[in-house]
Amino acid sequence: MFHRSLLVIPLVVAGLVFAACQKKAATGSAPPPAVTVAKPVPKRLTEWDEFTGRLAAVASVEVRARVSGYLESTHFQEGTEVKQGDLLFVVDPRRYQAELMRAKAEVAKAQSGLELAEAEAGRAAQLVKTKAISQEEADVKVKGQSQALATLQAAQASVDAAKLEVEWTRVTAPIAGRIGRKQVTEGNLITGGPANATVLTTIVALDPIYCYFDVDERSALKYRELVRTGKRPSALFSKIPAQMGLANQTGFPQEGLIDFVDNEISTTTGSIRARGIFDNKDRLMAPGFFARVRIPGSGDYDAMLIRDQAVASDQGRTFVWVVGEDGKVGQRNVATGPLEDGLRIVREGLQPTDRVVINGLMAVRAGAAVNAQEIEMKLATPAPTPAPAPAVAVRP
Repeated sequence: MFHRSLLVIPLVVAGLVFAACQKKAATGSAPPPAVTVAKPVPKRLTEWDEFTGRLAAVASVEVRARVSGYLESTHFQEGTEVKQGDLLFVVDPRRYQAELMRAKAEVAKAQSGLELAEAEAGRAAQLVKTKAISQEEADVKVKGQSQALATLQAAQASVDAAKLEVEWTRVTAPIAGRIGRKQVTEGNLITGGPANATVLTTIVALDPIYCYFDVDERSALKYRELVRTGKRPSALFSKIPAQMGLANQTGFPQEGLIDFVDNEISTTTGSIRARGIFDNKDRLMAPGFFARVRIPGSGDYDAMLIRDQAVASDQGRTFVWVVGEDGKVGQRNVATGPLEDGLRIVREGLQPTDRVVINGLMAVRAGAAVNAQEIEMKLATPAPTPAPAPAVAVRP
């Protein structure tokens, strides 16, 4: 038994030494992890702040009648575009034409009275020279002439008013735009005048079009600070660029300007109302549509663009992994901004020559060597979706 124990001990020791050598050999031969790196894309850019808003017409009119009467006819197709001055409705004009004829007759009567008063005043002027009539009688004739002239002027004013009423029986489009439905049909009695007039239809202008949106107080203060430091012009004093996109659009394809900012912050919402104006020649946009608006949120500056997946954070600190010339990985603290063309903006912390790890982040450690493969810094192209297999008919 003693001799057998002496033989086993060397075998155990040899096995342990062999296992240690195998482990050491395996550890020493493990290759560094493979990662993908790319250099940042330098770009001169301006950051944009996004807001939500609603489209509104530059001009909107409720078409009302100026005279009362029975609606005789309609001369437009509902929902189409009309031009300024196009005939829309006709109110029965006969009553107003008769009033115009009466007013013209009053003018003729007043004209005749004026001619008679002028003749009497002329004769009185001659007779007063020969003492045939008194000065008082002559003055009466002269005043009669003045009164007849005033009567004629009043009659002429009545004619002008009657002409207006006849003209107002033809209701025309006050602006160009898209017309709504007719709210009164032919044969109905409508009310005209300056108060409680019947609404016949509505017209909204389409090109250009407004977009109203609310800017929060913090953003408004930021913009004023940018103006104070000379980094960006103010929309209060000049028109600044704006971009807009509709609910079914990607990005912000519509180009426009901010042409109005309200004069106070709302105490209810804590925001200030602003307005952009945009071309709408293709009539794609209509009042009431939801819209996304963005305006410059900073001055121009030089930044770096990297893939968003390359950015990591730890306890509020944002950083990226950078591969040095020696092939080892190190952390680089960065200050990031919003996305630009799908890439993350890096305001500070990177140089154009830095090699940023964009794939294989889980395998890297600070100070560890890596096998870096360099590619271009651009968005990853998604794999194409495979086409569905053709259906196979199965016979029963």
